[in-house]
Amino acid sequence: MKTRKDAPIELDGAQGEGGGQILRTALSLAMLQNRPLRLRNIRAGRRKPGLMRQHLACVRAAASVSSASVDGAEIGSTALEFRPGVIRSGHFDFKIGSAGSTMLVLQTVLPALLIADGASRIVLEGGTHNQMAPSSDFIAQAFLPQLARMGANVVMTVERHGFFPAGGGRVEVQVTPAALTPLQLHERGESRGIDATVLLRSLPSHIGLRELDTTAQQLPLTSRALRDLPGGAGPANALVLTATFEQVSEVIVGLGEQGVSAETVASSATDELRTYLAHGAPVGTHLADQLLLPLVLAGGGSYVTGRPSLHLETNAAVIRAFGAAEVEIRPDDSDPQRRYRVSVAV
Repeated sequence: MKTRKDAPIELDGAQGEGGGQILRTALSLAMLQNRPLRLRNIRAGRRKPGLMRQHLACVRAAASVSSASVDGAEIGSTALEFRPGVIRSGHFDFKIGSAGSTMLVLQTVLPALLIADGASRIVLEGGTHNQMAPSSDFIAQAFLPQLARMGANVVMTVERHGFFPAGGGRVEVQVTPAALTPLQLHERGESRGIDATVLLRSLPSHIGLRELDTTAQQLPLTSRALRDLPGGAGPANALVLTATFEQVSEVIVGLGEQGVSAETVASSATDELRTYLAHGAPVGTHLADQLLLPLVLAGGGSYVTGRPSLHLETNAAVIRAFGAAEVEIRPDDSDPQRRYRVSVAV
């Protein structure tokens, strides 16, 4: 994509979904275009507006990777000026300082590191499984394989899992710059099965077994497994459902919470996966908005997804505001009521 060094781009963080995604996408594009960014009304659509700890971690990580100067980088700030410099490769240690999502920090800086002048090693500490954020399982099994199809060389290792509220996760990522090629993802291809895995730490095994039993009653599982996590920061529970197809995988994660039954956790996760299976489109709700920036880097592409989420619409609007690409979202001819085609033209 073209780089720009002209007047700063100004964005209103209250637009669209009004959350942290506007910040992260804007930071990524500002680095890619080497263009100053002014953002106001940050996270205006949230109960606690402004930068929280994990959003501040994204800002600081972006500043480190792009040698940027920043004003407004503090907890609670609702306005930010971000002036990127030269993107650099190297060894980066990013500590969220809480159970905040390591995966959101990774997705903020990954586009820039894919065009850096050399290979990079990133160590992230914080949460690997968070509400309202992609899990490390999703990134490893759904997101990174699509980047690999486009030519990216990204290797991620989860050294320690981290859950709310204690965090304590540790992830290492190796990134080798590569020129991405356009992706055309219109069909799922042949089914390879549905797998269910429960992650447990410092909790009774019957919790995981009940989650697996409930899931097996609602989905035709190919395999089921109970995995005990090594000692870490506090108890943890997650149900990971993976539907694998020839061209794509969808990963749904149900997180255990105090006061929420194992059966409820499993039913919520299976309902979400069944919704994905029903519409027949290859790209799930969360992957749909996360593929947009890689397609911008690749020079274009298209994919078919289910009904567009507000996150997808918001991400597309930010990309258009930067002039980085044309993004079209329209009903797909294969099933105009349930499937939509997303096209990116640079």
